[in-house]
Amino acid sequence: MSELQGFGFVVPHWAYWSWLALMPLVLMYLIKRNASNTVEVPLTPDEELALELLAQEDPTHTIEGNAVTKIIDKISEFTGVFIAFWTVTAVVAYFYEVVMRYLFNMPTIWVHESSFLLFGMQYLMTGAYAMLHGAHVRVDIMYIKLPPRGRVGMDIFTSVFFFIFVLALMGTSWTFFISSFEMGEISLETWGIQYWPVKLLMFVGACLLTLAGISKLIKDIMLYRLMGEGKQ
Repeated sequence: MSELQGFGFVVPHWAYWSWLALMPLVLMYLIKRNASNTVEVPLTPDEELALELLAQEDPTHTIEGNAVTKIIDKISEFTGVFIAFWTVTAVVAYFYEVVMRYLFNMPTIWVHESSFLLFGMQYLMTGAYAMLHGAHVRVDIMYIKLPPRGRVGMDIFTSVFFFIFVLALMGTSWTFFISSFEMGEISLETWGIQYWPVKLLMFVGACLLTLAGISKLIKDIMLYRLMGEGKQ
């Protein structure tokens, strides 16, 4: 980055990508190590009500699933928590930008771009976690009026359209990644960071969302059968 020497401190590209890959793992390890020393706090009435409403809206939250769904759900949970820690990076980076800009009159050339790339990657990678916890927006004008088994049946039927979407997303994002990687695409801003990792995460996020959809479909089918047998 010799051409950027006149801009003050500029985080190297390798440091940015390495930080995003390693920082969440370190924080997750520290939290897990200290978890044994914490006292479990009971759910508040509002939290209990939220879980009850979620179970009414999406009955699959009341079923554990099988070995396949448990593995997929663990992957979705891990990646969601991993990506959530990237928010720490945005807070630290913008704090640095404010200090440098307003106290030292030395605005950065990389903080804004690094942050909007970060938010974009978070958006791409957290779809599976959102599906696992029922956080996606649902158009429930008709859905909410159906009985519980009818809602599960509706989810099974509409999963066809979901998989059409995610498979198309996987195909197009893979094409974007290959094209970006082969041409060595970089940002047009002065920082000139690589764009192919962002395109790669678009594909990875689509794969994770597909897996989460498979898990939900399996649980929907299991729950639909149990409801039909009067066991749920």
